[in-house]
Amino acid sequence: MAKAPILTPQADDFPRWYQDLIGKAELADNGPVRGTMVIRPYGYALWERMQSEVDGRIKDAGAQNAYFPMFIPENYLTREAEHVEGFSPELAVVTHGGGKKLEEPVVVRPTSETIINEYFSKWVQSYRDLPLLINQWANVVRWELRPRVFLRTTEFLWQEGHTAHVSYEDARDYAARIHREVYGDFMRNVLAIDVVLGRKTARERFAGAINTLTLEAMMGDGKALQMGTSHELGQNFAKAFDTQFLADNGEREYVWQTSWGTSTRMVGGLILSHGDDNGLRVPPRLAPTQAVVMAIKGDEPVVAAVRELGDRLKAAGVRVVVDDKTDTPFGRRAVDWELKGVPVRLEIGPRDLEGGTAMLARRIAGGKSPVPLDSVVETVASVLEEDQALLLTQSAERRVARTVDVASIDEAVEAAATGWGRIPWADLGPEGEAKLAEQGVSVRCLVTADGGVPEADDQPGNIAIVARAY
Repeated sequence: MAKAPILTPQADDFPRWYQDLIGKAELADNGPVRGTMVIRPYGYALWERMQSEVDGRIKDAGAQNAYFPMFIPENYLTREAEHVEGFSPELAVVTHGGGKKLEEPVVVRPTSETIINEYFSKWVQSYRDLPLLINQWANVVRWELRPRVFLRTTEFLWQEGHTAHVSYEDARDYAARIHREVYGDFMRNVLAIDVVLGRKTARERFAGAINTLTLEAMMGDGKALQMGTSHELGQNFAKAFDTQFLADNGEREYVWQTSWGTSTRMVGGLILSHGDDNGLRVPPRLAPTQAVVMAIKGDEPVVAAVRELGDRLKAAGVRVVVDDKTDTPFGRRAVDWELKGVPVRLEIGPRDLEGGTAMLARRIAGGKSPVPLDSVVETVASVLEEDQALLLTQSAERRVARTVDVASIDEAVEAAATGWGRIPWADLGPEGEAKLAEQGVSVRCLVTADGGVPEADDQPGNIAIVARAY
């Protein structure tokens, strides 16, 4: 009788597979309040690696980290009408504190444009104070009606950048820089996900923004996932909070602003994009553990060899774990590491040691092969780079294979059943977009005919990418 699979096969039930994997790979649990999550150590290690890589790119773009309170006076949100209207259904409002009813309710931050602008208006006096480039790593709360771990949770972790500039052009260019050099570079070159960089339609734009740039990725089931956004806020918040500066011509002017963010949703994107029926597949540049060295048996010479090889790999800069817990059966340990998606396993037993080799198992490309112990370090370094590239190639190939050009709403809905559709925006327009939404399909972004980011919604030749989305 065949063994039951550890995970529900993707082909049988993709959503169930996702939930199985989160539990079996020890990534997260549901929290005690509906829509919240407990991120377990391995899931948090993935998030820490994402944080580190994104934070470095943000700092390279000139922004500095700060922190703002999570409680926001309710009146702050009402100052920017479109913003409060967009977030009202998701707000968590505190009405009592210290055993008493509060004189004014406070909102648990859904995003921080309003409270940060309150302080920008105090900090900015002159054009010499600009640009002001701030980022914070924080938690936010948006009351989620259809929660799903990592993808849509009531509380989640993220970074949110907020900037103020002297001109529209400076703000526009900075938002585009974050979009391209921080998010696009990270997602392609570290997450190995072939994201599409595009422009949101007015319907999908961030509440209070004049333009939203997005990064959309195709998941393993053909659906789209928004991986990050960068917004041009124009002067909407500056006027609401009276954030002005003395220009070099002596006139008082309102600042131009941006905001941008990405979140723990990226962990969900990692799972949905690269996972297979055996578990996670973690890109080597992201992986908290790039290689695990396993002792098959507890013989003293084997354990010594495993530890020595671990030290050599660590000295070479490989993030390595030595698994010499031979009181747990080898097969169970191997399956656990496979579920967690560690790119490389190096297995050593008495026979391997006698032959001067280790068995190298590749999680991403698949397969096993013996490698001489004296060349393991060089081989692992090569394999990690090969498999990083392979994941990006597979992501791109999936997107291309499951994206089709369509000419009507009916064709777009049909394409969205298994992947993405591309339709000229001039043929679809806001009315067609609304009709698609009635059938659960959305315009994920607009791109130019050659795949670039449009400068305007109605730019001639814009192509709409339509899909069902998470």
